Amino acid sequence: MFVKSLTIAASIASALAIKEAACPSSTNTELGEAVSGETFQTSTISTLGSGCCAYLAKSPIGNRLITPSDGSYTDRAAMQWSLAARLTPRCIILPQSANEVSQAITALVEANEHQTCQFAVRSGGHTCWPGAASIDYGVMLDLGYLNSTTYHKENSTASILPGARWGDVYDTLLPQGALAVGGRDPTVGVGGFLLGGGNSFYAAAKGYACDNVANFQVVLANGSLIDANAHTNSDLFQVLKGGSSNVGIVVRYDVYTFQAENLWGGIVTYPFSTATQQIEALVDFGDNLKNDPNSSAITFFTSTNLVNATSIINVYDYTKPVVRPAIFDKFLAIPGNLSDSTRIANLSNMVAELEQPDGFRDTFLTLTFASDVDILKKIVATHEELYSTLQAAKPKGNWTINTLFQPIPALFGQHGAAAGGNVIALDRFTDNLMLYQLYLAWQGADQDDLFNGKGRQAIKDIKAASVANHTDNPFIYLNYADRSQEPLEGYGDASVAKIKAASAKYDPHGVFQTLMPGGFKISLVDSDSNSTYPAQAAGLGNSPKVQVEVAASA
Repeated sequence: MFVKSLTIAASIASALAIKEAACPSSTNTELGEAVSGETFQTSTISTLGSGCCAYLAKSPIGNRLITPSDGSYTDRAAMQWSLAARLTPRCIILPQSANEVSQAITALVEANEHQTCQFAVRSGGHTCWPGAASIDYGVMLDLGYLNSTTYHKENSTASILPGARWGDVYDTLLPQGALAVGGRDPTVGVGGFLLGGGNSFYAAAKGYACDNVANFQVVLANGSLIDANAHTNSDLFQVLKGGSSNVGIVVRYDVYTFQAENLWGGIVTYPFSTATQQIEALVDFGDNLKNDPNSSAITFFTSTNLVNATSIINVYDYTKPVVRPAIFDKFLAIPGNLSDSTRIANLSNMVAELEQPDGFRDTFLTLTFASDVDILKKIVATHEELYSTLQAAKPKGNWTINTLFQPIPALFGQHGAAAGGNVIALDRFTDNLMLYQLYLAWQGADQDDLFNGKGRQAIKDIKAASVANHTDNPFIYLNYADRSQEPLEGYGDASVAKIKAASAKYDPHGVFQTLMPGGFKISLVDSDSNSTYPAQAAGLGNSPKVQVEVAASA
């Protein structure tokens, strides 16, 4: 895998050159229309006033700009999955090619020379917290129209644009007999998922999804379009695997593919009375993944206002068409299941079953522990206490709390190291781990403080318990992290240093630290690190030339 990437960037760039020049049509059915060559009807400059959006309207990207007075604005502004994450940008840019993303960044930086001009970048918009990929009163750079997937049979890769959703990716690849390591919810976007690591059904066999990227094509703050892979800008390549949006905007992911096979799997539900058996089975499963890495399991404890009891949902998946593989025996021996959807099916069918409902305000929080039965029992007890507390508070509308467990065996880190390394650096740990996610959903902005506060307190209590019984671990999975958490710090000092070095090299004026305030910022790691950047990013007209290799298709 590591060696193959030498020629991939060049061959893919050649294959895509004609398509990008032609600005390919959207294949995202949610958009409801083809957008090839579309010129948006934009507000007049006099209506926009003298701010950032007015400057953008006069720039080369001006015909891709929409504002609140345009009919399509409301739908585009509301593309965030969670209602809690939806904000109100002053204008939205909808680029249709990598070059237009470059033009947009150049225009934003130039506009910032006259006044502060902050922006957000959104790929799929699945992050729960406001400001992560959204912005109030600033500029939204919406990558939703960059959503195509192109399969390259000649080198077993696929080029996926950042606004694609994983369900669409699988629907494109499967008819061609191929698959890629990706998300388990069909509506999750490609961009944020890969930059945050990316857990999948294939992680035990192939590592995190980011470890299966052959090449990133990136727009830097000075508008340059470059490749980052194992041989070109290799420091950036490693940082983009888990380092989030700290250095540039990825406009294309060239990922390794493999031959498609059907899977066995599905959802099996159980009553709460089986909780201890489920925990013991899950710990045993995680410890045995090294013996059968085609396997994946997620255990949910879920409680809602609609049913006065917690239920257990197990998601089993085996990436070969083998019914009830032996590694699941301990799970499947638990009596009294309430439902069972396990079957042989393709990946598109499997992930469709896991689509998370929208229309709620949501929060994710996460921790990691040694794979230990006692700490998992403590977490489940905390879940039940939280359920009782919320029931007593009598929140309005519908609400749910979910406690999820996912094994992280040591081989996850081994795969990452074998693929050239990433900044997640799970290879620091030799023990098998367990990923915990607390997921709350509710209705009504007036209840945000209640649910966020109770969730954060639960995380604090569980962290203290894990420290007390010596099962705590510093890793915070970025894609599940709340804004109150510190996932970059959890990568360890060596990875923090790598991200900081890449940020200083490829973004010397800190554009992605200051003008793009959303997400987890490397400049905020350590108390003195903010001094690295000016309070307001300056224009790049006199910036030193960055010593990077330019993408072949630029």
